[in-house]
Order: sequence, then C-alpha cells, then structure tokens
Amino acid sequence: MINIRNVAIIAHVDHGKTTLVDALLRQSKTHLNKEQAEQEFIMDSNELERERGITIFSKNASVLWRGTKINIIDTPGHADFGGEVERVLTMADGALLLIDAKEGPMPQTRFVLKKALERELKIIVVVNKIDKPDARINYVLDKTLDLFLELGADDNTADFPIIYSSGKEGKAGLDADLAKMTDISTIFEEILKHIPAPTGDPSQPLQMLATSLSRDNFKGRIATGRIYNGSVKQNSDVVRISRDGVATKFRLTALMTFEGLGRVEIQEATVGDIVAIAGIPDITIGETIADPITPIALPVLAIEEPTVKMAFSVNNSPFAGQEGEFKTSRQIRERLYKELETDMALRVEDLPNGDWLVFGRGELHLAIVIERMRREGYEFQVSRPQVIIKVVNGKKLAPFERVFIEIPQDFSGVVMQKMGMRKGVLEDMTTDDRVERGFVTVYLQFIIPTGSLFGYRSEFITDTKGLGLISTSFFKYDEDSGDALKREHGSLVAHESGVTTLYGLVNTQDRGELFIGPATQVYKGQVVGQNSRSDDLRLNVCKVKQLSNMRSKGEGTIEHFNTPRVMELDDALEYVGEDELVEVTPKNVRIRKIILDEADERRKRSQGLV
Repeated sequence: MINIRNVAIIAHVDHGKTTLVDALLRQSKTHLNKEQAEQEFIMDSNELERERGITIFSKNASVLWRGTKINIIDTPGHADFGGEVERVLTMADGALLLIDAKEGPMPQTRFVLKKALERELKIIVVVNKIDKPDARINYVLDKTLDLFLELGADDNTADFPIIYSSGKEGKAGLDADLAKMTDISTIFEEILKHIPAPTGDPSQPLQMLATSLSRDNFKGRIATGRIYNGSVKQNSDVVRISRDGVATKFRLTALMTFEGLGRVEIQEATVGDIVAIAGIPDITIGETIADPITPIALPVLAIEEPTVKMAFSVNNSPFAGQEGEFKTSRQIRERLYKELETDMALRVEDLPNGDWLVFGRGELHLAIVIERMRREGYEFQVSRPQVIIKVVNGKKLAPFERVFIEIPQDFSGVVMQKMGMRKGVLEDMTTDDRVERGFVTVYLQFIIPTGSLFGYRSEFITDTKGLGLISTSFFKYDEDSGDALKREHGSLVAHESGVTTLYGLVNTQDRGELFIGPATQVYKGQVVGQNSRSDDLRLNVCKVKQLSNMRSKGEGTIEHFNTPRVMELDDALEYVGEDELVEVTPKNVRIRKIILDEADERRKRSQGLV
C-alpha cells in the first residue's frame, strides 16, 4: 500500500494560500500541462477566482515527495463558502494553517480552525509573507496561540509546529530568516514528520464518503471523496446509501485519482486515498458509497442552511433579448437547476408567476452564481437580496452575522455610529498601540442582523477611505427587533428612453451621483444615479441643447462633467431597493424600477397593488 498523507490548507482571504500551493506544485516537479505551467495561480483555475483573487471552489491536487503521496486539499477562504470548508476537512488528517505575517489570525481562520480542532486534526502553523517589510512575526504567533487556547485546544495541540515561508519567493524554513531559506521543501518534510498517515482497514468492506461534486460532459456526475475502509476497483459494483438510509446498487463507470492537478483513471484504490468516481447519476454530498454485500453507512454530512434569498426572473425590460444568448424561461430554469448538482448550499424554488426564488449562504455566494451565468451568455433580472426568516415556536428568527472590523483609530467613531444605526452590538474592541503605516489600528467585533448589513460594504470603504478591513461569518438565528434599515438616498431615474447627452447629464449631476456617462442607451424607468435626497427623482438625461445663432463670450467653457460611478454587479446588488431590479446581461448590468412608468406606478400605489 502506497504511503499517503491527506493535508488541507486553510487560511483567510488573501493570506497567500493559492501562491503557496503553486510553489508546492512547481517545486515538487509535479507534471503540469502547458496552460497550467504558464498560469500565475495554478489552483485558481476559474476566471472569476483569478479576477477576485479568492478561492471559490474547493480543489484537490497531489504530489509525490520521497515515495509518499501527499494529497493537497485547497479550501475556500471566504465566510460565504465556509460550508464547503467543513466538508473537505473530513478528507484530511491534518492541516496547514496559513497566517499572514502582518495581519495574524483573521475571522475565517478562526472559523476553520475551530472546525479542524473539533475533528482533532494535527495543525501545522505556516507564517506566510515574512518578506513583507511590516511583518510582525512574534505578535502574530502570540495571537495564534491565544486563538488556539480560546478555542479549547489541549496542551499537545497548542504546542504546534511552526514553519516560516514566503509563498511569493517559493521559500520556507524553520527559522524566520529568509536569507537562510533555499526552497519550499521544509513544508513537505514537516508534513511527513507531523501529519499522521490515514487510518482505516483495507480488509474491511468498502466505505467512502462523497464530499464534493463536479460534472463531466462524458462521464456525468463525478463524486470526490475519501476511502475510509476497504478498497474499490474500476467497473465494480457498489451500493450508494442515501441521506435517508436507502441503499441502491450501481456499477462504477470510472475510478480516478489525482495526479498533480489532473484526474487520471486507475484500476484500484485503497483505504486513505482521495478518489473520484462516476456511474452514480444522482449522488449528493454526504452520502456513503459502500460494499454491495455488507453496506455500512458513514455518518451523514450536514449541509449548511442558506440565509439569503433572491428572486430571479426573465428579463422584461425594453432592452430584453438584445444582449444575451440564453434568455427564455426554460433556459434560465435549466441552468439554475443544473447549478444544484454541484452546489449543495443552493436552493431553487419555482414561483407561481414563473419566477424562481434562489436561496444561498450570503450575498457573495449568490453574486458568484449570477456572474457565472452572465458570463455563460444568460440574460435575466434579479431582485434585492432578502434574509430568510424562520418561525420557531411562534417566534420569527432572522440570521445574525459576526462582523470583524480593522480600521485606523481616526475612523472608529463613524464606523461605530453607522453600525449602531444598523442595530450592530459591539462585542469587543481592542487597540494596537503600535503605529503602523502612520496610524494606530483599532479592532472591532459586532453582532448584527444579516439584513441590516446589506449595502454597508461600499459605505464602509468610503467612510474609512479604503484603509479599513471588514469580514463576516454567520453567527446564529435569533429574534430581530424592528424593521430593516431603510435606504438613505433615493434614485435618479430616466424620464424617457433614448441616448444620454453630455448636456443632459451636466444639467442633472448636481442632483446626486450619476452611474452612466454620455452616449449611453437608456430606457424610461432605468436608474441612472443616486439622488442626494431620500426620494426618487425622474429627470431627462437625454435632453438635447437647443441651437441658435446667438452666442455669448465664454459660453460652455466652465461646464464640468463629474466622472460617473461605475456599478459592477456587486455594487448593483448592494444598491438596489425594494421597488427595483438588477438587469443582468453578458454586456451590461443595469438597475431599473420594477414599474417603469411613473404614472402607472402612482396608480398602482393608490390602489394598494404595490
């Protein structure tokens, strides 16, 4: 039996996890195809991941180091994908906890570390980015030890091995001196030394747990998981034990293991290895693949509950059907239900009016689904995100988030004021006395209703002049007193359809902040900006200047047009109000009123229809 180590790599967003994994793959002489070898971030193979700089989808890779196969499990680093982290940790026997040498342990680090400690995984702490000029290694290690003790780690676990590294330089060592490091091999050596080999008995009946899903156009649905007991062969009969305990017999059509970043077909796999199988068309995450003669189920994996919902519908704006390849109700519905095959945290519900209610773990989770559909050529429209309310024992419970904020001290007042207005409760506040980058840093921790947090991130960036950091993780469902915070500003809405003119925009820019520039096609009822006041304002941005033979000296020379604020998808989802929709096409993201005509809206409002 081949020697195996299963290692998860867990870290907060932007702590260098993907860069470090790239260095491990390259320096272990792992075979990469031409496209992978030329990529800067090999593991972030998805276009969206490279753009946003975060890992969204969990991935597997493997390297061979001195006769030992090391399975590397790359995990998402954002709280909205925390459920996927929990699942993939079931495949690991140990973990590399990657921590930024300046920032120290962050909220997502805390969440994943807690799950890893619950599973009694052996943790190796990797202090990354030691090449940074503002690295503070001793401070970071103190904070990490505090976190271990706070999460209830025993003496053995809290006495964790420490590796210092620079993923960017591709170097690691047991000493914090970068000059003494030559390559990344120290990480491999420490994995072999501290991470235990997988347990299990190859002579026992087969037991494998499906922890992630993918789809292949030829092989169908592919389930990836770890073999806990026994062994499995190509084209063998297996039993799938569903979440309800129902056993169904299937024959495997493919058995694959990971070699580098790719999957290769093999004849047999044994206990401890991570494999991918095909041939079970409706398998879902958390189910057991077992021996057909003596099927024994493993504990079912829990799938996290969604906390946010959005209504998806067919685009019915005046520009409908002009920019998208897939725009019919049937095409959109098929795509949403196809997403359910691989994303277990997503839910889709058909509504009586032909729309769909889509449930997800957070704003980012749903925004990623929308962006992927948009890039595939789909055209549709979505409503404002809303929290999911649960009724338990007659009480209405809403989701709450734990918010972690890191800001310069000068901005703490405005942030605490805004969080207070949004019903945020301050849990903890600490100040770092050291002056970093010219200011003292304050760390704040709040508990806040999820619904009250919608739309705050862009405000936060403005209030802190881009110097603040904010991250969230789901806390719990609890009673929420009062209504959600209403939007402070109304919208500037196009009065008529046409092409925007510089003359029309210059005359209206004093009313608020514009989202569009000149020579842009707009339609009646489209939101073209944010009003400086609380109500909506209809205005003519297509107004043409009346020409005459009369001219005065200096006319038009003092006119200045402010640069409009570009509304990307994330910005639009944060901004959109209850009476507005976001129109999503492959070419544009627009915000519009649900009822485009102002007179029609007034009439329906007076009749109580809206």
